[in-house]
Amino acid sequence: MLVHSRKGRWSAWAIFLALFLPLFALPLLVIAVASFSTNWSGAFPSGFTSGHYEKAIRGASLQALTTSLLTAAAASVLALAAGGWAALAAHSLRSRGRRVLDALFMLPVAVPSVVVGLAVLVAFSKPPMLLNGTRWIVIIAHTILVTAFAYQSVSAAVKRLDPAYEQAAASLGARPAYVLWKVKLPLLLPSLNAAAGLCFALSMGELSATIMLYPPDWLPLPVSIYTATDRGSLFTGSALAVVLMGTTLLVLLGLSRIRTKATYR
Repeated sequence: MLVHSRKGRWSAWAIFLALFLPLFALPLLVIAVASFSTNWSGAFPSGFTSGHYEKAIRGASLQALTTSLLTAAAASVLALAAGGWAALAAHSLRSRGRRVLDALFMLPVAVPSVVVGLAVLVAFSKPPMLLNGTRWIVIIAHTILVTAFAYQSVSAAVKRLDPAYEQAAASLGARPAYVLWKVKLPLLLPSLNAAAGLCFALSMGELSATIMLYPPDWLPLPVSIYTATDRGSLFTGSALAVVLMGTTLLVLLGLSRIRTKATYR
C-alpha cells in the first residue's frame, strides 16, 4: 500500500470498509437473502425456501441463461476481433488519426445504451439488412456496446509493447504478417484475455438496449429478471440475479486461470 504507517493503513482499511460494505456488499447480501425467502414484510425476511432456485435453473429461466451466455460469448469474440484489429491499426497512425479513431470507438459509451439500441433497431429494420426479430440484432447491439472496452484495453497494451521484439524479428527477415501473428499477438494475449472477460461481463448484464431488440425466441436473462420483478416476483428475480452473478463470476474465474507465455514475462 502507498500508506506506510500502521495508523494510516488502519484508517485506509476503515474508509474502504465504510464505503464498500453499504455501497457494494450490503445490496448483494440483500439479493442473496431475498432469493431464499418467502416473505419480507418487516426489517428481516421470513421463511426459507430453495424453490426460487429450482425455477431459476430449469425451463424458460435456463433457456434465458443459455441465451445470455451465447450472446455474451459471440459479442466478446466479435468485439475482440474488431476492437483488437482497430487498436493495432491505430498504433500505426499519426496522433490526429489515432484521436479520431479513439473518438469513434468511444462514441457508443458516451451515449446511453438505449440510444444505441434504438439506432440498431432503426438501422436493421429495413432491407437490405433486415435483422429485426432475429437473434443477430441483439448480438450486434451487444458487440457495439462492448467493442469500445476491447479497443481501449488492446490499445493500451499495444502502447506498452517493447518495440525491440518487433525490430529483432524484422531484422531477421520476418515479414509484417509473421511478426503480427508470431510476435505481437502472443505478447498481447494477456490483455486480450482481460478484454474478453470485461466484454463478457458487460454483455451478460446489458438490459437497456436488449429490452428494445430481443425477439420472443431470444430472451436473455437480464430481461427475465426485469420482467419477473416488474410482475412483483421479487424473490424469483433475486434468485435469477444470483444465478446471473454466479455464472458470470465462474466464467471470469475460468478466463483468469488462462496463462500464456507472455503472462510470465
